[in-house]
Amino acid sequence: MPIKIPADLPARQALEGENIFVITEDRAVRQDIRPLEIAIVNLMPTKIATETQLLRLLGNTPLQVNVTLLRTAEHASKNTPATHLDRFYQTFDEIRHRTFDGMIVTGAPVEHMPFDQVDYWEELRAIMGYACCNVYSTLYICWAAQAALYYYYGVPKHTLPRKLSGVYRNRVLAPSCRLFRGFDDEFRAPHSRHTEVRREDVEKVGVLHILADSPEAGVSMVEAQDGSQVFVTGHLEYDRDTLDAEYRRDRERGLNPRVPENYYPDDNPQCAPRVGWRAHAHLFYSNWLNYYVYQETPYHMPQIRKAAGHGCSVATTRRTKGFLDEQTF
Repeated sequence: MPIKIPADLPARQALEGENIFVITEDRAVRQDIRPLEIAIVNLMPTKIATETQLLRLLGNTPLQVNVTLLRTAEHASKNTPATHLDRFYQTFDEIRHRTFDGMIVTGAPVEHMPFDQVDYWEELRAIMGYACCNVYSTLYICWAAQAALYYYYGVPKHTLPRKLSGVYRNRVLAPSCRLFRGFDDEFRAPHSRHTEVRREDVEKVGVLHILADSPEAGVSMVEAQDGSQVFVTGHLEYDRDTLDAEYRRDRERGLNPRVPENYYPDDNPQCAPRVGWRAHAHLFYSNWLNYYVYQETPYHMPQIRKAAGHGCSVATTRRTKGFLDEQTF
């Protein structure tokens, strides 16, 4: 949350120069406050675990956040009880008339498949087209980040020679970006994927900026120049034992997985995993909620459709390139 100070306070210039968020008294008295409306499109098979991880991060803020959980109607979940889905989740058709301040689209274990062979691809395309002009800022995670980069901008995904699994050092390339306020120059983040997006492909798209990368894991964070879309290829939301559970699951399936890198003490799976990303995870999500959503989104929800035009203006260019279908919502 911002610090309220007099407009002529001498410290104001120094604080703003250090990316400390301050607002003047005049602006503070004009601010209207309401709960934020955030949608989570949960594509993960372990929906309860994933929703818990994300809600934990979204709840670490003084802002009131109303969360709407979404599932795809085209895919039957095998790992989450139908009673849970019926009670707590909605489908896109049930919410497409609404607007949201923010949206999070999770990863999914479908990386080996071409996008158009995923059984809910058409539904996800509809959701991404909707988000462009009905959601103020959308955060795409892991496979969803790859899917959105492909859908909006034609950025391809590439298969890695082996699964990338572990906790990797990431370098902040855009320290003045508001998502990184309070960050160190480097941060650690879990990654778990079979595919990647490559720097040279992202750099061909003029409206995309690479915010962070990793010597081992490659491109790790990208944003559209207007802040309407943020793409994260790792999993800051992961719990301590998430990579451990994935590793043991793959072993039971006979896949002979490699031990997740930089995760267990001495790379020994018999030891309890170490957590080295939790503080930056909470800070990242707080920054996204505050700077990209709360401070920017209109107070009156119907106006989000107009304000989200900052993403739609870019989408118009994408449509002319054939990457985004003409759709009306």
